[in-house]
Amino acid sequence: MAVRPSDLHAIPLFERITEDHLDELMMAFQRQEVPSGQVLFEAGSAPAHMLLLVKGEVALLDAGETRFRLTPISPIGELGALTGFRRTTTAVTTQPSEIWRIGIAELQDFFEEHGDVAYPFYNNLLNVVAGKIRRDARRIEEVRANLIRTQKAMKRLLELVLDSEETPLSKVICSTLEELIEKNRRSHYMVEPAHTLKSSVRLDSGALVPVVELSDGCMRLAGLRDAAKGAHWSGVLVLPAREIPVSGTIDAVDDNGALVKLDLLIDEYAAALQDYLTRLQMLDFVV
Repeated sequence: MAVRPSDLHAIPLFERITEDHLDELMMAFQRQEVPSGQVLFEAGSAPAHMLLLVKGEVALLDAGETRFRLTPISPIGELGALTGFRRTTTAVTTQPSEIWRIGIAELQDFFEEHGDVAYPFYNNLLNVVAGKIRRDARRIEEVRANLIRTQKAMKRLLELVLDSEETPLSKVICSTLEELIEKNRRSHYMVEPAHTLKSSVRLDSGALVPVVELSDGCMRLAGLRDAAKGAHWSGVLVLPAREIPVSGTIDAVDDNGALVKLDLLIDEYAAALQDYLTRLQMLDFVV
């Protein structure tokens, strides 16, 4: 199939780019004939190329299950390739296909030499990301509304069971509902520090341990896999603007590190932590 520059206008990433500019960009791609069953990239791998499917079919697999089937002309994992995020799915050809590819470094070199192509391309990229954010925000709001309704319903059910005669079954129901209600509390929803707003904890030994995620009630620390569940813990939370003494109880330990349930902070420290959390949360919020 002969691909013309005008054919790429169907892809949001290439719309409003002139055909002359698209022709220059197309010449920078390498053409590759790929057999059926060829793995283009695997979930968890770092992106090395930007890929275009111009003939054939590609399946995107998540945990072995096909989530999407791509047909020409389609970019394959373009956002991951352009931002460096690791692949979240595995891409496999389901029939003999023609793939165009360009290395990330080569693409950046091309844009440095062709600024008149780079500007509309990255403007389109920004619009694509903004559209994804809007759609994700709508879905998240729907999930949040469902969660609130579910939480209220579980609380009503818990009150009903507590007001009823106690039985072995009611004990199990109460325990399960209390556990679910506690897990759904807002304080358990943690945020991940951005690379520009990193935080860590200084231990008594002086070692700095990165904070993986945190909230105003919990904090997950990298490492500390030798910590014992239920043990008391203390350290100094090192934020970009200040340091805060913190303490708590080891709530869980796994391969992701130790989860600490924090003790209450004095008002000054609580306000400083909340300010830091707000800065992190605003990175995920569209005003």
